[in-house]
Amino acid sequence: MEIEELYSLFKLSSGITTDTRNIQKDNLFFALKGEKFNGNGFAEQAIQDGAAYAVVDDASLKGKERMIYCEDVLETLQALARHHRRQFDIAVIALTGSNGKTTNKELLTRVLGQKYKVHATKGNLNNHIGVPLTLLSMPDDAQVAIIEMGANHQKEIALLCSIAEPTHGFITNLGKAHLEGFGGEEGIRKGKGELFDFLKQSGGIVFVNANDPKVRALAEERNILPIVYYGDDEDALLIKEESPVVVFESPVSGKTYTTFIGGKYNFDNMQTAHAIGRYFDVSEDKACEAIAHYNPDNNRSQHVMVGTNHFIMDAYNANPSSMEASLKSFGALKTDSPKVVVLGDMYELGDYSEAEHAAIGKLLSELKFDDVVLFGENMKAALAFLPKAYYFTDKFSMHNWLLDRKYENTYILVKGSRSTGLESVLKAFQNAG
Repeated sequence: MEIEELYSLFKLSSGITTDTRNIQKDNLFFALKGEKFNGNGFAEQAIQDGAAYAVVDDASLKGKERMIYCEDVLETLQALARHHRRQFDIAVIALTGSNGKTTNKELLTRVLGQKYKVHATKGNLNNHIGVPLTLLSMPDDAQVAIIEMGANHQKEIALLCSIAEPTHGFITNLGKAHLEGFGGEEGIRKGKGELFDFLKQSGGIVFVNANDPKVRALAEERNILPIVYYGDDEDALLIKEESPVVVFESPVSGKTYTTFIGGKYNFDNMQTAHAIGRYFDVSEDKACEAIAHYNPDNNRSQHVMVGTNHFIMDAYNANPSSMEASLKSFGALKTDSPKVVVLGDMYELGDYSEAEHAAIGKLLSELKFDDVVLFGENMKAALAFLPKAYYFTDKFSMHNWLLDRKYENTYILVKGSRSTGLESVLKAFQNAG
């Protein structure tokens, strides 16, 4: 079947699904394969459950009723998404980076949403499957698309750009994320730089934070034109406070805004959303209000009160760069209250793991928090630099120890890689009542 014919069926369908547990009537079911599953085995069940058609690549299903056979289901899904994207003559803004992708996406969605019908990545659908699904859910009346792109090895961003074909893009930062997959920091530069490579070739617009020398160099060494710089101009936001939450001033109105998230690194994210909003003619007041009203609820720089204790939940993910930024920001917090850190392992660091966890231990020794609680096998490397720390390898013991401390009027930072599941710390305190 040609992609145009499949697209006609898509337009008549009720949408795409890759999971038979979520089948809706008249869906198109794409039978994707993975290391531990094969969607072809569920194709007939999908039809029985109400799917209009199933797209399969198992030859034994070829010719069966309502089965659409192709050579590769994933490649067909990606081709269909590219075809759908090409039906839109709108700004498609791609973003990638080592840290802050989702926060940037959420802030930018709210800012541009003040003027446009915005379609943006939902949740963490930012990979070779998620980006096609994001594009295929884009409604006909969308005026701007914001596509988050994640990667843990080279050539991934290039692939995602070939599917989404962005017209604009930016890199949040270049840090130490997925060191193992990218093969070190130079590999990260090359991998994330694939977004700039695409935009240069396609004549797209690149946004660059002039205060970020790494990203600036990445763009300038490619001789990309045009580059829209921001952050050091007369229209840039002015930071007044960065802890416990960011307070900024509009350079236009002089009005001061108090936000719900803290840290200089989050101010940089706000600066990006503000600058891109200005580029797309969003009014100053509406842009600043949208930034100030953003209140994360996804364990990304989320502030939560439990009794008299103030939790800063940054437990959605962690890498050496984001861990360092969070700890330094927490260390700069202006308060007379005790400060406690609960840190979990950082993953996907490969041969760099021991050295990077040890570096976190050294930083902790310099910042001198009231209590340091470490969780996970990799965090053991941090102990060498810490004269006093509490180390756990099972959560039950860690939760009980933390609760037994009877903290009051305390700031508690919780951060670790996603699979450590350190949001359980907050739940333990909440359940303890």
